[in-house]
Amino acid sequence: MTLPRKGARTVTVDRVVYRWTVRRRPTYGQGLGQSPLTVAVEQAGAPGSVLVVRLPGAHPGNWLGLPAAVATPASVALAVHEAREQGWRPGSPGGPFRLDLVQR
Repeated sequence: MTLPRKGARTVTVDRVVYRWTVRRRPTYGQGLGQSPLTVAVEQAGAPGSVLVVRLPGAHPGNWLGLPAAVATPASVALAVHEAREQGWRPGSPGGPFRLDLVQR
């Protein structure tokens, strides 16, 4: 699985470039505040496992005006560090690696 290039941003962590993106429009569950904001991250130029990070807070486009989470390059870099420590190998093929920051 690869991320769309349009709208993806880059962040460099330990001299490795990653691309990350957030859905522009919330899913139905995110719109109702039932599921949090998620960020998808992959290593740029090396197809492999995608990191899916759940952030504490609602999608900014939620329909109920709930407090929203903000995905910044710094928060994505911290998530990449933590995922790498937990065993995420971005250059290796495989399913998505899930990192849940909601419960902290």
